[in-house]
Amino acid sequence: MEPLSTPSGDFVEAAVRVVLTAADDAVDAEVGRAALLSACVGAVASGDRLVRQWRRVTGRPVTRLAPDPVTARAWAMTLSVRAELPEWAGEFSPLDLDAEENAHRAHLARSRGRAGVESALAGLAERAWAHAEAGNLTEARAAIDEWGHLARDVPDPDVATLAGCRPLARLLVGGALTVPAGWAEEYADALIAALHTRYPRDAAESSWAELIDEILLLRGGSDTAPPPASADEVAEAEHRLGIALPESYRTFLATCDGLPADVVFPRLLHVAELSPPAGPDGTVVISDPPVLRLRPATAEVLEEDPVFGLSVHRDIRAVLEQHRRLLEASL
Repeated sequence: MEPLSTPSGDFVEAAVRVVLTAADDAVDAEVGRAALLSACVGAVASGDRLVRQWRRVTGRPVTRLAPDPVTARAWAMTLSVRAELPEWAGEFSPLDLDAEENAHRAHLARSRGRAGVESALAGLAERAWAHAEAGNLTEARAAIDEWGHLARDVPDPDVATLAGCRPLARLLVGGALTVPAGWAEEYADALIAALHTRYPRDAAESSWAELIDEILLLRGGSDTAPPPASADEVAEAEHRLGIALPESYRTFLATCDGLPADVVFPRLLHVAELSPPAGPDGTVVISDPPVLRLRPATAEVLEEDPVFGLSVHRDIRAVLEQHRRLLEASL
């Protein structure tokens, strides 16, 4: 099918405008609609990432993403058919899915009795549901495809009307409502950037674990933080290196033992990869390529840049906070 919109079109621009300028209730509803839509085009990772970033910058409960019974029902159905649930899913109130499906049938019947596009969309949702229940998945997908064509001309297509039952939620999460590759990722990126503009947050307010998580989320890839280094591994490294590692660097290692590389950020080494201090300054290389070096006595980190030359950071956390700020700016 043709996409519901494109990330550069009026649809996304309008959503970004809401996040930047509307009241908090409208912002939450917009983020909820976007995350649900992402799930319903088979891009659950993008929707999850958007919700995590929204929670992080606003501190508001996930229940605000479902401001009405129809949306709450659609969230319950789409989450119920997923193999793995995100950590925030438990914040939603549990619903009786059988009772909710009965309520959704009544909702579609009422919507079908109205005039215009809303009636047509409800009728297509009913048709897709009937085919899916009967096991006729080809016809169910055809009705979903037709729903998508019609929804393109609606300023705010209410995908919750389509996702309010388990048979259709299963097809939607599986990708039955198709969009171009990268559509959901770019949509989520646009709203995440708007959220960080609307609700700026100082990286210094984050715990170490939150800072690492924010960096990986802002990178937008599939990398996960390595597990923390154990106290024994850190002690063995200090014995091998012949130095005491500074407290800030030990805290970093106790949060994650190294960090994957990004396009403009080197890989931070695992504690077992550290080599004894070298050179007249007695620094320890902590990255690959070796552009970051640790001064054990002061905790400072020296950064060699081919353009800007040598920079001195307060400690490893200052390096990571700068990396986070640059990632936010790039969005």
